[in-house]
Amino acid sequence: MRMERTHTEDETIELGGRIAAELPPRAVVLLIGNLGAGKTTMAKGILQGLGVAKLEDVTSPTFTLIHEYESASRLAYHIDLYRLDEARQVAGLGLDEIFDREAIVLIEWGERFPELLPARRLEIRLESTSDDQRNVQLQWLG
Repeated sequence: MRMERTHTEDETIELGGRIAAELPPRAVVLLIGNLGAGKTTMAKGILQGLGVAKLEDVTSPTFTLIHEYESASRLAYHIDLYRLDEARQVAGLGLDEIFDREAIVLIEWGERFPELLPARRLEIRLESTSDDQRNVQLQWLG
């Protein structure tokens, strides 16, 4: 387990870029935290760090559920399960097929459906301690 602290949105994005540089070609990453904890901000940093998106192109997939990003050499998905209440709804998204691809899969609110996730995953827990300050815990499972 690793602990980090960021003091601004830019530092959270920069940490996301550093995390991206450490990820293997295929990984599932859960972004865990309350509303406003910085999950989408972290996703922006990771996706920019992977070279698949510019910061301004990354938005929360709350209503579309899945955003796909691709560069010449990388594939990434940004998934938000906030609006889903039942495992059968999540299962209907085709996540198993996505998990089988050589891709980075970022999932917000995925901790609500642990039975549908691969055992091997990176969990990033974000906790807001003030307006911009975040405690960030990173832990590989499986």
